Amino acid sequence: MTNLATLLTASASAHGDRIAVRHETTALTYARLDDLSARTAALLQTRGVRPGDRVAVIMPNVPHFPVAYYGILRAGAVVVPLNPLLKAREIAFALRDCGARTVLTSPMSAAEAAEAAADTEADCLVVEPAGFDALLDAAVPLPGVAEAKDSDLAVILYTSGTTGTPKGAELTHRNLLGNAATAVQTLFHIRPDDVLFGGLPLFHAFGQTCALNTAVAAGATLTLLTRFDPAAALETIRRDAVTVLLGVTTMYAALLHAELPEGFDAPRLRLAVAGGASLPVEVLHGFESRFGVDVLEGYGLSETSPVAAFNPPDRPRKPGSIGLPVRGVELRLVREDGTTAGPGEVAEIAIRGENVMAGYHNRPSATAEAIRDGWFHTGDLARVDEDGYHFIVDRKKDLIIRGGYNVYPREVEEVLYAHPAVAEAAVVGVPDAVLGEEVAAVVVLRPGAHTTAEEIRDHVKAEVAAYKHPRVVRLADALPKGPTGKILKREIAVPPDTP
Repeated sequence: MTNLATLLTASASAHGDRIAVRHETTALTYARLDDLSARTAALLQTRGVRPGDRVAVIMPNVPHFPVAYYGILRAGAVVVPLNPLLKAREIAFALRDCGARTVLTSPMSAAEAAEAAADTEADCLVVEPAGFDALLDAAVPLPGVAEAKDSDLAVILYTSGTTGTPKGAELTHRNLLGNAATAVQTLFHIRPDDVLFGGLPLFHAFGQTCALNTAVAAGATLTLLTRFDPAAALETIRRDAVTVLLGVTTMYAALLHAELPEGFDAPRLRLAVAGGASLPVEVLHGFESRFGVDVLEGYGLSETSPVAAFNPPDRPRKPGSIGLPVRGVELRLVREDGTTAGPGEVAEIAIRGENVMAGYHNRPSATAEAIRDGWFHTGDLARVDEDGYHFIVDRKKDLIIRGGYNVYPREVEEVLYAHPAVAEAAVVGVPDAVLGEEVAAVVVLRPGAHTTAEEIRDHVKAEVAAYKHPRVVRLADALPKGPTGKILKREIAVPPDTP
């Protein structure tokens, strides 16, 4: 049996009395998490969920997320985690695309989720502590775990390129089990007495594999932070004696510059793991000096479950590098002609291994373009040194990473083009000292149209999640174009302080 939910059942059997999940004053033991997930599986079945069905989870980092996650898997269904900041339009697209028949949502997302569910005829269940827990208490726990093959889908993670609508990366039980096992055994060396920091969003691949599944696989504790704030993060690290810190660049920068509480101490902190975007070397060294812990950088994508490369703890570390391919994974740098690049040469990263997704849901052409001869082509450019360590150089795609969140320009541009005054639009990333990148839009108005940058910004803000809308909007007379009329984003320069 290879169902991903066996991570929980095995740890519940071996470590039933240990704390699996903490969140503020709430603590769930492995035995309790196991029981609640079994009751969730039973509840879903009574509402018509069958093996293979898609169930969306729209929640922040709260204990009900792992309850729902493993409950869906136990029932043999497929988890579709969605960002709780999404608007109804965005949620409805994902529900319709994957065919989700059920939505589990937290109160904070209930209104948007309910609107999207009504639009797609999905069953929407609000997971609020009192009412939902009463439903679980009345449910008879589902015995065992639904059988699953290695190749069966466990999770669909929505991502997108810069030239289309969001795509659902299909991750199998084998993909996610293998990546979690690799993280536990060879990368982080997680033990049952470890406490992992849960400030990464669990709907994202990084938080899901490296925090949730890794902690559960080892029988360790995951301490959740609903919304990252440096002061709250420092208090969580101190209060819960965190041993392994997981974060993105902006988190490390915020913790580096945050005021330490009087008497702050983190004697058990033994490892910090960075991913999501390149960590500036000065931030890395500053963090290590301040907190007395090594920071190890890695690399991955939603399509690779996500970890593909990491600075191994038992080998020399190279700051600024994403490290070496992890166990069960191969990396090669591919030139435009398909040949393999040599040391020092910049080329596109291609990945092959047990972590690579099955494909994009209902997107055969996109899958064929991304996975060629068994190699997933990432769109990221890198070089490799003589020791096999990889260094990210640039992103071939136009992806914007704002505060650790992926923002895809095409999606925002579609909303801009829906504005009646807009003739042309381009969305690009501009440097930001705090967030890494900020979202900027350059807009050309239709002849005779009149509007303001603020009004355009408000238009987009109403249609997309808060982290996606452009804080910087510039009205221009024209956009640079190539011979075929294609907008040349590389020639668009937008100062960060543009009004």
